[in-house]
Amino acid sequence: MHTWHWRNWEGLPYLTCSLLENWQHGFFTHQFWPRSPQDLTQVLHPEASAYRLKQVHGNTVLTPQEVDSQVNEIEEDEESAFASADGLITEQALQAVWVASADCTPVLIGDVRTGQVAALHAGWRGTAAKIVPQAIARLQAQGSKLADLRVALGPAIAGEVYQVSVEVAAEIGASIISHNDAQKIVQALHELPNSPLLADPEPGRVRVDVRRVNTLQLENLGISSEQLAIAPYCTYQTPEHFFSYRRDQQKKVQWSGIVSGKNK
Repeated sequence: MHTWHWRNWEGLPYLTCSLLENWQHGFFTHQFWPRSPQDLTQVLHPEASAYRLKQVHGNTVLTPQEVDSQVNEIEEDEESAFASADGLITEQALQAVWVASADCTPVLIGDVRTGQVAALHAGWRGTAAKIVPQAIARLQAQGSKLADLRVALGPAIAGEVYQVSVEVAAEIGASIISHNDAQKIVQALHELPNSPLLADPEPGRVRVDVRRVNTLQLENLGISSEQLAIAPYCTYQTPEHFFSYRRDQQKKVQWSGIVSGKNK
């Protein structure tokens, strides 16, 4: 199994994954709040340029170059001058890409051959819209091979505490089960080995493990379990380290980021 390690920066804890040991990266805790991705890039690699987005729960994946050209189109005086998207993939060395999350899944991907990386924000909507396969398709368009990718899914809300409506579960499930009928999708999800769905006592509700759905999407693409790691932490159930929107109803986030390596 891939191991997860707690690291310290000036006494503050953040998490790294052995699968991504080729890259400077971190799944940062709420102890770093409210530091910006610029500040956090200093922790990982002071020479890297930091990129972040205005996250909108979609499946758009941009490159730093696309972010720069979008940002230049936005009025110079707007402080919130960030491109709207939920994923970033690098094109050259020393680009730090960041996503914010508070229950949604932060996904960091690295290519061991090219050194390029991706950071994605996969909430239930982004997962339903297949943001992770979308990002992998873009990496492949840049020359990545599936076998060279390493994917780490960071701390996120766990299935056992994530209650959603049957409709939402069906929308998420449609990303791995092709059917038009919501009830049939939900039924098929329940029948999967190691199902991403758990029963809920409330009528019309189920619990869903969003990271498990992302895992199934990756398996459908041909990514093996050796290429994949899932953090053993639930944001909702680990208040000492992570913000959870569901738990606290506060607009606070933790950042996850990764720095691209040398173009070989």
